Amino acid sequence: MNIEKKVAIIGLGYVGLPLAVEFGKYRETLGFDINELRINELKNNIDATLEVSSDEMIKSTNLKFTFNENNLDDVQIYIITVPTPVDASNRPNLEPLIAASKTVGRHLKKEDIVIYESTVFPGCTENVCVPVLEEISELKYNEDFFCGYSPERINPGDKVNTLTKIKKITSGSTPEIGIEIDTLYKSIITAGTFLASSIEVAEAAKVIENTQRDLNIALINELSVIFDKLNIDTLDVLEAAESKWNFLPFRPGLVGGHCIGVDPYYLTYRAEQVGYNPQVILAGRRINDNMARYAAKRVIQEMIVNKINIHECTIGVMGITFKENCPDIRNSKIFDILSELKSWGVDVIVTDPWVDENELLNNYGVKLGVIDESNKVDSLIVAVGHNEYRNLSAKALKSYCKNENPVLGDIKSLYNKSDLVKEGFSIFRL
Repeated sequence: MNIEKKVAIIGLGYVGLPLAVEFGKYRETLGFDINELRINELKNNIDATLEVSSDEMIKSTNLKFTFNENNLDDVQIYIITVPTPVDASNRPNLEPLIAASKTVGRHLKKEDIVIYESTVFPGCTENVCVPVLEEISELKYNEDFFCGYSPERINPGDKVNTLTKIKKITSGSTPEIGIEIDTLYKSIITAGTFLASSIEVAEAAKVIENTQRDLNIALINELSVIFDKLNIDTLDVLEAAESKWNFLPFRPGLVGGHCIGVDPYYLTYRAEQVGYNPQVILAGRRINDNMARYAAKRVIQEMIVNKINIHECTIGVMGITFKENCPDIRNSKIFDILSELKSWGVDVIVTDPWVDENELLNNYGVKLGVIDESNKVDSLIVAVGHNEYRNLSAKALKSYCKNENPVLGDIKSLYNKSDLVKEGFSIFRL
């Protein structure tokens, strides 16, 4: 491995920053992002995503941050870690990826390597990104410059399965470049690497990881709907079924975030391009995409049964991030819950101890409120399993409600059902 080669990480979000920090411990590394505010925070060892501590950034002595792309001129290895979302029609939005490729293309030199980590469909790197690099740089792929693909496996908010502890898939546009890229990642990934046979194989491996998980959750979500109609507690059923050694321990839930709720659409998009209309994958997506609105409707139905006036009530929604103990609100399905509740004409108060209040208000138009003994609501939906909510007692939850028989939407099944019943709650949980 050539330790003299300088690495640039393009995009310093949940994926890029941990990568930049690890490389910065061992070699000259440049962290680049177009967000000047983000760069200024990082220069002061502040990470708003909470993925990297100040101490870790201080240890990364070879890492520098910049929003000035001219500083990319003396880089030899570019690693692109920008978001790859979907649009309103669930079609891949490759604009950030293409923009990042153009930025790198303006500074690409002979013998340079460009590695993509963003989740894409099979063939995207070489059929979409490489032509952009060639056009902007006026260099020839696999003659003047080379590429690789090493999909990110970051789990936001997870302080156990961190970057260095998760095996890394690697690949290169030639066998020699594949080995060089694999060696590069081996220098920071203590869990080891897996060198895939081609870039397309690595792309496909990444996109099916989350597709498989999405389908497993979709099955459990559909079972949850069935058992709800049969007045059977889904959690009780799953606990009984898990007594068999090979039963998979999935739970019903809301599937949001930047990966599981997005990646299957990249695969189905590519499948449709080659003339195949996926059946199972899209069916799973429909189930999971509808679960948030289904949960909100069921809470409303329970409130009507309890004779709570829907048009004059307030529902407290506790949690708006896409997962627990994490400030990430990208593609959070809680927004679907809010939309459904508001369509019924109810007032909604949202709380979340983890989210950036300004980001939530400025980007999503949602203002945080207060739910406590002095500002009570008619019913509650605990939508995210933050530790702050998980540790609440049934009595504490009841103290937030002004109705004698409120409804609790326990979306994550956090609480003991019998304790809630004793406090007078009617319960809905997935």
